[in-house]
Amino acid sequence: MNKLPFFHIHRKSNLENVPSPLILMVHGYGSNEQDLFSFSRAIPEEFTIISIRGDIEIQYNGYAWYNISIDYNGNKSYDTDKAIESRNNIFKTIEICKNKYNIDSNNITLLGFSQGSMLVNAVALTFPDKIRNVVSLSGAFDPNIINLSSSNSLKKLSFYVSHGLNDEILPFNLSKESLNILKENNIDYTFEEYPIGHGVSPENFKSMLNWLIEKTN
Repeated sequence: MNKLPFFHIHRKSNLENVPSPLILMVHGYGSNEQDLFSFSRAIPEEFTIISIRGDIEIQYNGYAWYNISIDYNGNKSYDTDKAIESRNNIFKTIEICKNKYNIDSNNITLLGFSQGSMLVNAVALTFPDKIRNVVSLSGAFDPNIINLSSSNSLKKLSFYVSHGLNDEILPFNLSKESLNILKENNIDYTFEEYPIGHGVSPENFKSMLNWLIEKTN
């Protein structure tokens, strides 16, 4: 069985006859697989890049991994069960990609933005044996969808986490406070803040890319 759980697009590695490093991209709420895939123009060609699409259509050409609701008082809630289901299916995607695209199982990076960031964080902390690096942009660590592994592989993980100081979608302080799960488990991470809203600035992208290249070599 080599069918991925999600619709996806991919860029082949330029490496021939040898396993390649993988970057699996997970977009944010209301976006699609093309969004983060635009980063691929700047990512070294030895990487295989897979960008997946959430399976909930919320608007034309806009998708999500789980639903978010806002009540009359502005309080947010979300479908935890669906979030966990998406987390597990992203993990299945990694396993299928390893065979389908000749991936180096020791060099797998997850890259997520916003809702996608929260999911890749959860995948890595729940299944750390399979992941090497995580790029977490404008997201947070949500303990409700993390089944924290007891594996020693937690200490092999590396995270690049960034957030906008002026983020009105997912507040900066919430994101920063959620880093405690990394601190408490002695997990390697880099955290950077930028004077932007809910997005990725050119300086942010350049720093992230430098970190990624350093960590995957």
